[in-house]
Amino acid sequence: MYFLYVGVFGALGGMCRYAMNLWLGGGDFPSATLAVNLIGCFLLAFLMQFLAEKSRISLVILNGIGTGFIGAFTTFSAFSVDTIQLVQSGAWLFAVSYVLASFIGGLIMVKFGRMLSNKLLNRGEHRVS
Repeated sequence: MYFLYVGVFGALGGMCRYAMNLWLGGGDFPSATLAVNLIGCFLLAFLMQFLAEKSRISLVILNGIGTGFIGAFTTFSAFSVDTIQLVQSGAWLFAVSYVLASFIGGLIMVKFGRMLSNKLLNRGEHRVS
């Protein structure tokens, strides 16, 4: 059953990533890949904490959302290829900016996702065990 949910949610995540690429793609900077990876960081942190604690969604569906949808929506391989292409085209400033924005932005988005989840769960910054 896990495979079915991961597959279905993965198809939806892949379609959403493709739509973002159509919407934000083009240009010299890989903004579509940056956007999906930052959004994915936020969604994974928020949804996995909030849904796991607040909803009655089964573990099978949570795995489908996390591994399937968000896994297919985000892409480390495209990030890597985009970075190398920027370097090879001589766009070193874009490449460095992209790497920094991806890593630092990803950490910030995870923090925001957890903060929102904690706020909606009516608790402070730190997770209560």
